Amino acid sequence: MSGVRPGTPASRGGTGSRGGTGPRGATGARGGARAAGEERALTSVAAGDRFRAEEPAHTPRLWHVTLSVSGARAPLPEVRRALEQLAHDHPFLLTSRYAEDHAEIRYWEEARDLHDAAAVALRLWGEHRQTAGLPPWEIVGLEVIDRSTYHQRIAAGYGPAPATPVGVHPF
Repeated sequence: MSGVRPGTPASRGGTGSRGGTGPRGATGARGGARAAGEERALTSVAAGDRFRAEEPAHTPRLWHVTLSVSGARAPLPEVRRALEQLAHDHPFLLTSRYAEDHAEIRYWEEARDLHDAAAVALRLWGEHRQTAGLPPWEIVGLEVIDRSTYHQRIAAGYGPAPATPVGVHPF
């Protein structure tokens, strides 16, 4: 092997082959010849073990969103029809409750972090207002919690009631 002196320690992550840790020219994990005295360090990781630091920061998470809107009175059949259309247009909606002058929408959002989930939630009503025929109400409340917090609240008997039955229902 050219450029390698016997007894020189193998470089870590240098210019060796992709599968090995040896110097240039060594075949690493492919099982080729190694220089005399050169050993490959082996490590063991149990299946499924990962360090938190290894997970990419951009991995999406699930967020439970509750969006509250209100405004001038609107006929109940029109509000119901609009919320049903919104549920059709945005298939992740779990449940909607409504009255003549307010509504509450609950759904799961997949987002990188709370800021992204909240930004999507704050755009939801306005972006679907015309296509779904939603009333010209304003957003008056927003709650975004992560999945584990949602389940902790439900287990403790407080927080938002489980989103059942799924669908559009009057208050």
